[in-house]
Amino acid sequence: MKWIGFFCLGLLLMTNFPTSSEGALSVNAESAIMIDQDTGRIFYEKDSHKKMRIASITKIMTAIIAIESGKMDEEVTVSKNAPYTEGSSIYLKQGQKIKLRDLVYGLMLRSGNDAAVAIAEHVGGSLEGFVYLMNQKAEEIGMMNSQFQNPHGLDDHDDHYSTAYDMAILTKYAMKNKEYEKIAGTKVHKTNGGEYVWKNKNKLLNLYKYSTGGKTGYTKLAKRTLVSTASKDSLHLIAVTLNDPDDWNDHMNMFNRAFSQYMNVLVKEEGYLKNIEDPFYKKKIYIDREIIYPLTEEEKEDVKIKLSLLKPERDWDEPNDVPKIVGELAVVLHDEKIEEVPIYFDREKMAAEQKNFFDHFKDMFSAMTGVIYDG
Repeated sequence: MKWIGFFCLGLLLMTNFPTSSEGALSVNAESAIMIDQDTGRIFYEKDSHKKMRIASITKIMTAIIAIESGKMDEEVTVSKNAPYTEGSSIYLKQGQKIKLRDLVYGLMLRSGNDAAVAIAEHVGGSLEGFVYLMNQKAEEIGMMNSQFQNPHGLDDHDDHYSTAYDMAILTKYAMKNKEYEKIAGTKVHKTNGGEYVWKNKNKLLNLYKYSTGGKTGYTKLAKRTLVSTASKDSLHLIAVTLNDPDDWNDHMNMFNRAFSQYMNVLVKEEGYLKNIEDPFYKKKIYIDREIIYPLTEEEKEDVKIKLSLLKPERDWDEPNDVPKIVGELAVVLHDEKIEEVPIYFDREKMAAEQKNFFDHFKDMFSAMTGVIYDG
């Protein structure tokens, strides 16, 4: 089938545009990125694809795998390995029994390396089994420049790394999960038995009123790493910095810049497409979701909508002959495709039109031949 108005534009799910006309945003990190949580639009980046050590922001991956395992209410028996994990700890004891959910809170709020090992052994069967799950998930969600070798981020492997870009992708994915979102944004957690009370190490939850969560990290080799999220009005942001000595301020500055310049705009409402000239498609094609995209005031004037539709075929006589998806609606900004959705054909409307036409024709024929029906 031939396409009408087919155009070739590179698909960019995460498209970078200048963030300001008032001067460049300065960030102290070796690598950094800030994106829109809903669309993935990049508002700022600095060497965001550079492979680097990531320290404890590794635990975002550990947390989401644990949450998705369906085992959060299970009781974990702490092995002899977990309590002896070096670095930050929630002070687990061998043989101790604790809910997996509480371990995930200890992992995210206190960055417990012992919690990471206990989670990995319970969910993955072993550290090695869990690492396999981590890398499988990374590949699944498009983290193309990441390699995980442990569940905590300690510098015990030379090939444990990721990028700011990949960690933004991971956080975007994780924040779609309501339980992860809740845990990452919790300031204080008390375990069911009251044995532990943990305060979140993420200072932004108290420093910055729009903060909604994140994860801190530090090792001697990775230096300071930080993933954070923030929301204001309907705009939700993700920021990642690697090796940043001033990460708290840098994240707040990035967020403030985006909040001051961008707003979510309804680019296209869901429903039937108007001003369609082709009589076959007129009033019968639609998109099934609205398109909302973060834009500056100036960019709102530059957005264009482009349609690509299949050419109607001669053998499309019956509704079921017509494909369910008959084209694509693309949103274009600065000559780049920033969003696309399928265009659907309403077969039921076509069937109703055919029925109405047949009924009308039958009535006309009956009147012309003088046929009278006795009701």
